[in-house]
Amino acid sequence: MTLEEAIKTAISYETNIRDLYKEAAKTAPDPVGKKMFEMLGNDEQSHLDYLNVKLVQWQKTGQITVERLESVVPPLDNIRKELDKLQDRMAKDDRKSEKQMLSKALKVEVETSNFYKKMVSEMSDEAKILFARFSEIEDRHTEAIQIQLDYLSHSGYWFGFKEFDMEG
Repeated sequence: MTLEEAIKTAISYETNIRDLYKEAAKTAPDPVGKKMFEMLGNDEQSHLDYLNVKLVQWQKTGQITVERLESVVPPLDNIRKELDKLQDRMAKDDRKSEKQMLSKALKVEVETSNFYKKMVSEMSDEAKILFARFSEIEDRHTEAIQIQLDYLSHSGYWFGFKEFDMEG
């Protein structure tokens, strides 16, 4: 895959997940869920903006420069604190639609993250650095979504690890 093809593919992935988050923000019944989906959608939009600049740069000069790409996703500790605030309400409310959206988001985030990991292994030089940063950010998104999904599902898992064992 050429760098131009890789950037265009990344734009496609980022557009897909951004649109999913925007739709989720429109339909989320809970203000905290709505805020989270909006935040993730805004982060994905910043990724799109960055990638579009890199695509134009590549098409004009045949080179890219890699500036620092930031993420608006807060540290995972902050996410846990927000979820703790919701514990009482979650026991009362049905979170089926939010769980469905989180499940969709998790699937797309994992696919996107896997794409970036593949690009890191295949690309060289500046392109490798570019996709490595996207891989880090998408991994963080995946972790944030998984935390929230586990929490809403009361699955007994936290960060993918079993919290307790009903068997003994």
